[in-house]
Amino acid sequence: MHKDMSQILFDQETIEQRVSQLAVDISKDYEHKHPIIIGILKGSFMFLSELVKRLTIPVQIDFMAISSYGAGAASSGSIKIRKEIDAEIKDRDIIIIEDIVDTGISMNSLVKHLKMKEPATVKICTLLNKPAARKIEVKIDYKGFDVEDKFIVGYGLDYAENYRQLPYIAILKEEIYR
Repeated sequence: MHKDMSQILFDQETIEQRVSQLAVDISKDYEHKHPIIIGILKGSFMFLSELVKRLTIPVQIDFMAISSYGAGAASSGSIKIRKEIDAEIKDRDIIIIEDIVDTGISMNSLVKHLKMKEPATVKICTLLNKPAARKIEVKIDYKGFDVEDKFIVGYGLDYAENYRQLPYIAILKEEIYR
């Protein structure tokens, strides 16, 4: 699998250091609160797991699954909710945990969907932010790293359900997905 990468962007140690700092920031901002963490499957699972282990506040954890990519390398532009949250979020503080925000289309739709359930607040925490790919602006409250507009895999991010298990984040060679 490593031969499929053109460049490693962030090694495991760098990721863990940044996740630890995000946990400090979130714990400080939500001191004396009990937010619901909503992980967006499948990509956020590694990030969410490492993040919540480092939080010093009580949290409730739930998951949603949405799709916009299918087996392709570019967002389809249409969002499908594959798994809805189980938690009642009315009047609760929500933190969405995402692997990457690129076009903003999925996140914008997701935030609108959740706001219809009347939470007290909705914040976004993403491991990766790809501002050059943005088509719709979204406010990101916590971010790990800004990345180039390249196809990125590892640490939960996939291409056609492969590469999620890599302990680092890398750029996938174009010949793999073209």
